[in-house]
Amino acid sequence: MALPKAKETVSANPVVVFSKSYCPFCVDVKKLLQQLGASFKAIELDKESDGSDIQAALAEWTGQRTVPNVFIAGKHIGGCDTTTALHKEGKLVPLLTEAGAIAKSSV
Repeated sequence: MALPKAKETVSANPVVVFSKSYCPFCVDVKKLLQQLGASFKAIELDKESDGSDIQAALAEWTGQRTVPNVFIAGKHIGGCDTTTALHKEGKLVPLLTEAGAIAKSSV
């Protein structure tokens, strides 16, 4: 049940962060997304009754067991390092904008 639930969440939201509330890397990624003004859905696996099942399903689906596990526009992006690297390369904002998570600026 966990894998279909994870896939449903990812397909229903432009940006999803599978996270644990106490994880410093998760906090960093969520803070970065907030600073960029992106709307995203955070799933705190340590607070979900089936969190460990979802984490196991994500590992099966993406090959990544660690959190944060970030998806943008239904595509698996990766964890904290990958997300921050994309931002440093100037690629994160265009991805978020394309996904509809950040409103296109009217400049």
